[in-house]
Amino acid sequence: MDIWSFAFMQRALVAGLLTGLLCALVGFFVVLRYMSFVGAGISHSVFGGMALALWLGLPLDWPAMIFAVLLAWAIGYTSRHGDLHEDVTIGIFFAATMALGVLVVSTFTGTYVDLFSFLFGNILGVTNADLRLLVWVTAAVSLFIIFAFKELLFSAFDQDVATAMGVPVTWLYYALLTALAISIVASVKVVGIVLASAMLVLPAATGFQLSKNYRGMIAWSLVVGPLATTGGMVVSYVYGWPAGATIVLVAAGIFSLAFTFSPRRGFWSRFLPDNSHPDTSHPNA
Repeated sequence: MDIWSFAFMQRALVAGLLTGLLCALVGFFVVLRYMSFVGAGISHSVFGGMALALWLGLPLDWPAMIFAVLLAWAIGYTSRHGDLHEDVTIGIFFAATMALGVLVVSTFTGTYVDLFSFLFGNILGVTNADLRLLVWVTAAVSLFIIFAFKELLFSAFDQDVATAMGVPVTWLYYALLTALAISIVASVKVVGIVLASAMLVLPAATGFQLSKNYRGMIAWSLVVGPLATTGGMVVSYVYGWPAGATIVLVAAGIFSLAFTFSPRRGFWSRFLPDNSHPDTSHPNA
C-alpha cells in the first residue's frame, strides 16, 4: 500500500517539507554567524516553556514561543552587555530552563506527559493545527529573510562596517534571534527539542561544503533540508524507527558524504592534483 495514501502521512510529509525549508533558511545565518550553540541553547530551553504551559493548563505552542523569544533576547542582551562570553551565558540559561522544566514536570501527579515526543519529536502525530503554525512561521520567517537578506548578510560578514554604513545591526541581531526562536518551537513537533538544533546546522553546513558562494550555499541548504526530512520520514516508517532521530541521521549522512567527497572542500579533495589545501573559508558573495 502507498504510504502517502494515509492522511497522517500526508500531514507528516507537508510538515517535514516545511520544517526542512524553515530550518535551512534560518540555519544559513546560524552557520554564517557561528550561532549554532545559540540554537542549541534555545532549543533545549524550550522544554522549560512547554512544561510551564502544561502546568498552567495552556496550549503549548504560543506560550512556548513567547518563552523562547524572551529567552533568546535575554541570551542576546546578556552576551552583548555583560562581562560573560556568549557560550557561558547560553550554558547558564540552558541549564536553568531545562532544570525548571524537569522540576515542573515532576510535580504532575496522575497526568500523562509524553516526554519522548517533546524531546525527540512525533512527526506522525502532526495535527492540522500544527501544520497551520508551521505555515505561518515559515511564511513570516521567509518574508523577513527575503526583505532583510542583504542587510543580514552584510552584518554577518562584518558588523563594524555594516554599522558604519547605517545597517541596523543590533535590530537585525534581535530579529534573527526571534526568527530562530519561533522556528525552533515550530519544528519541535517534527524533530523534538533535543534534535531541533541539529536541523538548523546540518543543511547549511552541507551547503557550505558543496558551494563556493552564498547563493550556492543557501540553495543547497534548501535542497538538503526537505530531502533529509522526507527521506528520514520514509526510512523511519519502513523500519519503525523514531522519526525525529532518523531525520537527523539522514541529514548527518548527507553532510558526511559532502564533507568527504565535495570536490571543493571535501576530505578527499586534498589528495587531488593541485588541491592539497582545500578551501575552508567562508563562501564568497
